[in-house]
Amino acid sequence: MNRIEILRFALRGLLANKLRSALTTLGILIGVAAVIMLVAVGEGSSRSIQQNIQRLGANTLTISPSFSGGGGGVRGPADGGNTGPRTQARQLSLADAKALTDRTLAPSVKSVSPVVNAPSATAAYGAASHAIGQFVGTYPSYFEAVNKPVAQGTYFFNDDVLAARKVVVLGRTVAEELFGDADPIGGRISVSGVPFTVVGVLKASGSTGMQDADDVAIAPLPAVQQSLSGFGPLGQIVVQATGAGTTTTAQAEVTAILNQRHGITNDNPDYRILNQATLQETVSEATGTFTVLLGAVAAISLLVGGIGITNIMLVTVTERTREIGIRKAIGAPRSAILGQFLMEATLLSLVGGLSGVLVAFVGTRFSVAGIEPVLVPSSVVLALGVSLGIGLFFGSYPANRAAKLRPIQALRHE
Repeated sequence: MNRIEILRFALRGLLANKLRSALTTLGILIGVAAVIMLVAVGEGSSRSIQQNIQRLGANTLTISPSFSGGGGGVRGPADGGNTGPRTQARQLSLADAKALTDRTLAPSVKSVSPVVNAPSATAAYGAASHAIGQFVGTYPSYFEAVNKPVAQGTYFFNDDVLAARKVVVLGRTVAEELFGDADPIGGRISVSGVPFTVVGVLKASGSTGMQDADDVAIAPLPAVQQSLSGFGPLGQIVVQATGAGTTTTAQAEVTAILNQRHGITNDNPDYRILNQATLQETVSEATGTFTVLLGAVAAISLLVGGIGITNIMLVTVTERTREIGIRKAIGAPRSAILGQFLMEATLLSLVGGLSGVLVAFVGTRFSVAGIEPVLVPSSVVLALGVSLGIGLFFGSYPANRAAKLRPIQALRHE
């Protein structure tokens, strides 16, 4: 009996019980689709998180004050009468930012952008008003460092910083709230009573979790300090390394400079550095593990589908015992019986697997819980290969059982 005849007998056997075959196929379909979809959701969430991190730039260091550490000091009577060392945190200053621009001490640093944030800044233009989520005072290098390109107009320049000009670049949300469909370039807005001239509008960034990344306004540092925030400490210092490969080196250089300036002699500094490249690697590892876990959980449904194939094929062998005996009695070899039932199990898995791939492909066209699934080709190949393997593995026992039946016993079966 050739392969074509084996395939014909297998198809005839499956079509004889259409509903049973369809339900068995459905189990494999759900398993394959679940694996591909969950891996796609994991990959989509991973890329979404990485894109949010990359908005700050892969070669960016963000330095923030940390009040849990600091240099040395002396505890005197005013501190309770005890003497001895204590921790005294120093805040970030413009002098710290200037020190980081030293090319001799920090050759891996490309730019340094001191940052202050104006509290509760409310902007008004005509009858419209809007409470700006984040009003930033900084230097022009900030735009490149945190990857905030301008879509309309231009950003401000170093001359604007030196002259403390009251010019501002608005995020897309702020521009729409204040100006609507009108052109905001050249418009004069009032920010907490202080007039600022709009010189540019940022390219839309989108939302990051609960925070609207476009609800921002950026102005020259001295203008914000003079009018809104006062000349206090800096909120952050954004450092851009010369390249993604020198980010770790730049962090070491920045750490050495700040430790020397702040008198840090231990491993508990009064500042913290967020390395975007390191953060991205950590997130990639974590989301990769999460994706594998999702795929493993979904693979359980494939196992259940395989058990279903075993169950159905055993029932089929029992129902067709007399047929098997007749075929053996007229000379059908053991290989033909074995091949037929293996072919039936494989066809069930193949049809279910291909249907599952189709369902998963359609499913990835829709967002899931706000996440855009990303189809991973390797997951499709793996899921389909596993489904075929399951058909062969779980179909082998019933097929062997059918092939081992003795003709005389099979013919006596009622």
